[in-house]
Amino acid sequence: MASQDWFDKDFYKTLGVSKDISDAELKKTYRKLARKYHPDSNPGDAAAEAKFKEISEAYSVLSDAEQRREYDEIRAMGSGARFTAPGGGGAGGFEDVFSRFGQGGGRQADFDDIFSMFNQGGGSFGGGRFGQSSGGFRGFGGPQKGADVTARTTLDFVTAAKGETITLQAEDGKPFKIKVPAGVADGQKIRLRGRGRPSPDGGEPGDIVVQVAVRPHPVFTREGLNLRLTVPVTFTEATLGATIEVPTLGGETVKLRVAPGTPSGRVLRVKGRGIASAKKGTGDLLAELQVAVPSHLDDAAKEALQRFHELEPTENPRAEMMAKAKA
Repeated sequence: MASQDWFDKDFYKTLGVSKDISDAELKKTYRKLARKYHPDSNPGDAAAEAKFKEISEAYSVLSDAEQRREYDEIRAMGSGARFTAPGGGGAGGFEDVFSRFGQGGGRQADFDDIFSMFNQGGGSFGGGRFGQSSGGFRGFGGPQKGADVTARTTLDFVTAAKGETITLQAEDGKPFKIKVPAGVADGQKIRLRGRGRPSPDGGEPGDIVVQVAVRPHPVFTREGLNLRLTVPVTFTEATLGATIEVPTLGGETVKLRVAPGTPSGRVLRVKGRGIASAKKGTGDLLAELQVAVPSHLDDAAKEALQRFHELEPTENPRAEMMAKAKA
């Protein structure tokens, strides 16, 4: 950034903040504006891109304590002082500035002399020659966030449901601990903010991003926070009714009442015996009943079943389906 810009541009006004704003509030304001005007959020919007450059330029100066002090000093001189670029032919340039600092109106100087007065050395404001930033958001200025570090882990079903603190190894080979929250799902990502690589220019560090895979359970499946399982019942249990026991994920059992005449496929719900999540609450246990057909019957059982067949209602259970198909 040329020094003339520091006279002409009001960075506080650009960011909409007061001159006594704290560093924390300054950062908060900049992030809010950066999200609003970032080119990724406004594709093809030249005005938004220009605004993003302005706020990034302003923040790159005001977020640096030394540059902010020098900026305030230069702005305090007033708009009458001017720097003239070499060969520009302006007569009022360096002399005005030197006179402000008691250097004398007629002293000839080069850029190194001028900038050394501001303890910059070598004619540099900010991160590069005349205030060029180190890059930031795709070269638009502002501090750049550090890179994320990725890792993967595979958990058994119960660990994912109940949560646990585990040790993993990042892609750079360094071990780290992570608290797996109760109820983490297959394919979910856990982000550890600020645990990634450092920023190259004083910005926020990156994150550790852990992608979770969950092994299937032999009995239970998940539907959000609900647990589902298939429960076999006998023909007589479904027909006459019964009280049965079913397992829960914790290992204990609960009792379910099967009403007489329960059809195969009916789902019974046990409240509060699903996945427990600190943020979303606790799901239920869903028991889907399936009538189990015996594959082996002895002669006595066959005779008894035949007698039942002779006594059972003569209605055809497929009659309604056939009628709807024809219609």
